[in-house]
Amino acid sequence: MSLHAGRATDAAELVTDWLSYDEVAMQLRLSVVQVRRLVRERHLVALDVPGRKGPQVPAHFVIEGQLVKGLTGTLTLLHDARYTPEESVAWLFSMDDSLPGRPVDALRENRGTEVRRRAQALA
Repeated sequence: MSLHAGRATDAAELVTDWLSYDEVAMQLRLSVVQVRRLVRERHLVALDVPGRKGPQVPAHFVIEGQLVKGLTGTLTLLHDARYTPEESVAWLFSMDDSLPGRPVDALRENRGTEVRRRAQALA
């Protein structure tokens, strides 16, 4: 059972575009080892996705060759609120009428302060 009831628990259903570690490395101009380190240090999150080989990163987390501004801080706040990686992705990709829209889209639109405020309230 999910720790955070009421949140979509199947992140794979909410995210339509995924990137392999190789694809993330190519877009960020890093090595795969560096991408693994970003995931391990919670700067990025990766999930096992049915039908895809190896851990996958939501494609929306990378924009113009960089990680989306504010993503790392938001992931840290969600981790501090005891969200699992799956729950964090589900939260980021679920509609939030108070934003309005999805938190991931707000981050991509440089509205990270609003997103982090909501994530901080979860703790």
